[in-house]
Amino acid sequence: MRMTGTERRQQLLNVAKALFAEKGFDGTSVEEIAQRADVSKPVVYEHFGGKEGIYAVVVDRETQTLLDLMVSSLDADHPRTMLEQAAVALLTYVEESEGGFRILVRDSPVVTSTGTFSTLLNDIASQVEHILGQQFSARGYDRKLAPLYAQALVGMVALTGQWWLDARKPKRDEVAAHLVNLAWNGLSRLDPKPRLQLDD
Repeated sequence: MRMTGTERRQQLLNVAKALFAEKGFDGTSVEEIAQRADVSKPVVYEHFGGKEGIYAVVVDRETQTLLDLMVSSLDADHPRTMLEQAAVALLTYVEESEGGFRILVRDSPVVTSTGTFSTLLNDIASQVEHILGQQFSARGYDRKLAPLYAQALVGMVALTGQWWLDARKPKRDEVAAHLVNLAWNGLSRLDPKPRLQLDD
């Protein structure tokens, strides 16, 4: 049975995503994408115009998936719960979409409609900044410092996610608990055996 145009497009995206994750943009060719998808090169060109086009769609989709996941995790009433949910959300994405995360954290040679990984982090930091600003005002802190703290928190979680992509130890929830431990308690009050309160 022949694939529909939509099915073929999705198949090509899946194949390309796997190759870009494995070999990077420069290490992947249209010929390889076509060969793995068991189609001719003109089929890839017909759907995406070339390697840059298919790469841009893969990056845009992964960026939007991660952004949606992170923004939806920022809906808790308590800041600690929000921090836990955000850390778990990012690490879950790394765990479940390893290939997508590998693609996002590489320097992209192609400009996409959603931007780069750093653009994505800035978008998430803007959401966090808004939430922190509200918390700072409620607690009598200087709201002008919210952007600094937002960048610090998002950067800490994102860089830990990059490290954990290859390390994979300790387990996801333990990594999240340690991230929250540092962010919530600070170095001077680290809990020697942190755990997520989401588990309570």
